[in-house]
Amino acid sequence: MDIVRIGTQPSVQGPADWFTGDARIDSAFQREDPARVTGAVVTFAPGARTAWHTHPLGQTLIVTAGAGWVQTQGGPRVDIHPGDVIWFPPGEKHWHGATATTGMTHIAIQEALDGNNVTWMEKVADADYLGGTK
Repeated sequence: MDIVRIGTQPSVQGPADWFTGDARIDSAFQREDPARVTGAVVTFAPGARTAWHTHPLGQTLIVTAGAGWVQTQGGPRVDIHPGDVIWFPPGEKHWHGATATTGMTHIAIQEALDGNNVTWMEKVADADYLGGTK
């Protein structure tokens, strides 16, 4: 058994290449082979969001606070709220983040395939973020 105590890992700012706005990553975890699970608690300030990205084995989000938006390529922007569980299948291009006026926190869980758990792509343009289309 391995217990990671709250406060034993510092919060980190979401890298500017992968996030727009203020995003904080806490409690990041990654298990060693043969386990593949990785994850983190991510808190987005209003207007903050990820860049477009995919996951080789999919991703599960569990919204814990606030209000947010998610969108898959070619689909509508969708509202998400505490208690919602969102599944993105393997390889599905998507983004997620807070709404323009309300922060949002979620737990993000994904698995690594050959050491990779995400492929980052272009940032979500403000017009697409606010308009919900791409």
